[in-house]
Amino acid sequence: MRNILRKEMRLSASILSYLFIFFGLMFLLPGYPVLLGAFFVTLGLFHGFQWAREANDIVFSALLPIAKKDIVKGRFLFVCLIEFCALLLMALSIVLRMTVFDSPVYRTNSLMNANFFALSLAFLIFALFNLIFVGGFFKTAYKIGRHFVVFIIVCFSIIFVSEALHHIPGLERLNSFGFDDIPLQLILLLAGIIIFFVITFFSYKKACRDFEILDL
Repeated sequence: MRNILRKEMRLSASILSYLFIFFGLMFLLPGYPVLLGAFFVTLGLFHGFQWAREANDIVFSALLPIAKKDIVKGRFLFVCLIEFCALLLMALSIVLRMTVFDSPVYRTNSLMNANFFALSLAFLIFALFNLIFVGGFFKTAYKIGRHFVVFIIVCFSIIFVSEALHHIPGLERLNSFGFDDIPLQLILLLAGIIIFFVITFFSYKKACRDFEILDL
């Protein structure tokens, strides 16, 4: 499995998949919809899938002496690796905003604050990307456009709703700044992490079944 992951990282991946990790630092931008950073990370991964498709990477992988489920596992592991790197940058940005950058420019932010609730939503966006796009890819192993369009609609719906939630009376605590309401923030973050792993695992298992019966 280490070798198939190395193959994904060195041969299958587009350089954009790595460069777009740094969009996780968008959590540092005040007055900006920070969850767009999560979308741009998935956009980099989309370009990676497109690059691999044009290079017939799936056919090449199928010719290797490995099981078809290992091909799926390698792709999922690579995607999750990119996502976790971006999430690490997002978490670092949140800590900086909660401590070093504790200033009015962040406290008077009319949009969603970069707190742990926002990070939990980033986990949710990545989980849905793994379900809708990555899982959908292995139904055909070459069609990617339709699944990514569906993901875009879902992703921007989540961003729109998340930006509106804290304007609803009674939900202001979702937009807490810094260490305010930290127990609530951590509970929401834990929920996002659990949702990510459950949805990703379900998507991986379904992708294995779909790819196993696919005639390349």
